[in-house]
Amino acid sequence: MSNKVLAKVNGREITEGELNLFYQTLGQQIQGQFQGEQGKNRLLDELIYQELFYAEAVDSKLEETEAFKIELNKMKESLLKQFNIKELVDNVSVEDSEVASFYAENPQFFQGQEQVQASHILVDTEEEAKSVLAEINGGLSFAEAATKYSKCPSKEQGGDLGAFQRGQMVPEFEEAAFAMKLDEMSMPVQTQFGYHIILKTGEQTAETQPFEAVKDQIRHQLLIQKQNSAYITKVEALKAKYTVEKF
Repeated sequence: MSNKVLAKVNGREITEGELNLFYQTLGQQIQGQFQGEQGKNRLLDELIYQELFYAEAVDSKLEETEAFKIELNKMKESLLKQFNIKELVDNVSVEDSEVASFYAENPQFFQGQEQVQASHILVDTEEEAKSVLAEINGGLSFAEAATKYSKCPSKEQGGDLGAFQRGQMVPEFEEAAFAMKLDEMSMPVQTQFGYHIILKTGEQTAETQPFEAVKDQIRHQLLIQKQNSAYITKVEALKAKYTVEKF
């Protein structure tokens, strides 16, 4: 933290480090209002104003008033509660062996999804679909045929639908696409939208995510679980130690 003094109010210093720390406590939207040198000066002014109020509070012995003591006690109680909880959860940790064991014992959580990439041509009738197929077999490219005949918006990309997983397409289309071989073109497939000619252009098997790619995620999840468990265990112990009455 920088100790460069930016201002003094009633003998109390305001440093660059304190200014930066104050800036960090602001939300992102508010931070945007204090960009550049002008914003920095405005923020410094705000710290100066706060110091002026502090100086007056000290001179007027505000801290000796009953109202202040009540508020101070409330803040102290709240801080003690939160500090005690923080002390509890900060002492919880996850060992490397726990992370490795969770990965080994729960492979279902790290199984990737099988994917297919395909293009299609959508027309209204089976006759139209067969006619388009004949043109493709006669030399017209699939992309050109899609642009020329398909009624799906994907025609603008030559019929390309990109990659998709199971459950993202209507059942008849999905069943055909996943059953096809790579670079295979289907016969007309009927769905509620019409008749599709499908060209399978890519596929990805359901590979398991490697340990290195997910170990930090596992550690974070286990840490939260252990912290929650430690919290509940502590609560139960405290309930046995102290009287609790609900009305």
